Amino acid sequence: MLDRFTTRITTSDIDLRLLAPLLFHTTIVQTIIAIVRVTTSYRAVELGLSVVWLGAIAAAFALLPILIAVSIGRFIDRGHDATAAWIGSALLIAACAGFLFSLGAVGLLACTAVLGVAHLFLMTSQQMLCLRAAGTLRRENVFGNFMVASAVGQGLGPFVVGWAGGSATVPPTHLLFVTSLGLAMSAFAIALTMRPSRDRPTHLNDGEVLPVHMLVRVPGLGAILLASVMGVTAGDLIVIYLPLLGTERGIDVAAIGFLLTVRAGATFISRALYARLVTGIGRWRLMVGSTFAAGLGCACLALPLPFWAMGAAITIIGFALGISTTLSITMVFDLAAANARGTVNSLRIMGNRVGQLVLPFAVGLVAAATGVAGILFIIAASLCASALAVQAAKQSR
Repeated sequence: MLDRFTTRITTSDIDLRLLAPLLFHTTIVQTIIAIVRVTTSYRAVELGLSVVWLGAIAAAFALLPILIAVSIGRFIDRGHDATAAWIGSALLIAACAGFLFSLGAVGLLACTAVLGVAHLFLMTSQQMLCLRAAGTLRRENVFGNFMVASAVGQGLGPFVVGWAGGSATVPPTHLLFVTSLGLAMSAFAIALTMRPSRDRPTHLNDGEVLPVHMLVRVPGLGAILLASVMGVTAGDLIVIYLPLLGTERGIDVAAIGFLLTVRAGATFISRALYARLVTGIGRWRLMVGSTFAAGLGCACLALPLPFWAMGAAITIIGFALGISTTLSITMVFDLAAANARGTVNSLRIMGNRVGQLVLPFAVGLVAAATGVAGILFIIAASLCASALAVQAAKQSR
């Protein structure tokens, strides 16, 4: 079904036996992450936690991944992409089970930290499995399908939360955590069908391992990493703080769920069109334009707009971030040497986690004084600045 949105693929170009379970696994995992992260925000509201606590819990998602990202990248570069997916799926079960019994702020923080480690294992492994499933000529198509599968999950998660919550201002969080646990068990079963590669990575035979300081000096890589950090963090903060914006403006759970679903739908469309947009516009130009458009959308969302205009703003955000976050993955892989793609990708995700650690805490302090609108203006300015950095890197190449 997903292939009709991108250029048609054939079995000679792509390992469909690997890609098919990978796409299902990706959709389920993203659904779980979306449900759990939104539900965690509502559980914090149930517990009467302050916006500063909410920022600290959000930052916990990134803390441990920052410390272990490079090690996981090296692990995957040694040929353990499928094994990393198994480990991440098992940790996802542990995190979802923990949320069922988390009765306070510390429990939410600890479970969110485990969820962050699971997400790191899963994202790095899934993206490397995409490379293994695709030939060089079909890479854009495979990653387009992969990101479409991600967008489907990111849309299903808020839809489930909105459906469960209905017109209430806080949904049934226990039921949602139980649902997430059941989905996590399904994801683990699917992960076991993805087998490790029989081919040993060639660089392991000669012992060549590129040091990190050499990897980060690749021309243009720094600007792309910055854009990746800002794009991923912006999407993350919107998911976290949009429920809080709803409570500030008197918007019910179903309406907030609808906005998040609209965002995911726009992301779905952008990723379905991704390969064609890259061909027609070019990677660097598209990266600059999409990142800047996302910044403008966030600035509009911060304004006291009517609901339909909020929907329009979040549509722009979803479409633009869908393009820029996909480009950040494929451009990093293109810039990296073949024997260090797992490590460079883990560095990209580590940078994302640094942003997810520092910015939620910082903007949480801002929100205490200005409300969620102040957070959205900060996100907008950061996205526009990163777009300018990519433009400068493009001109210097």
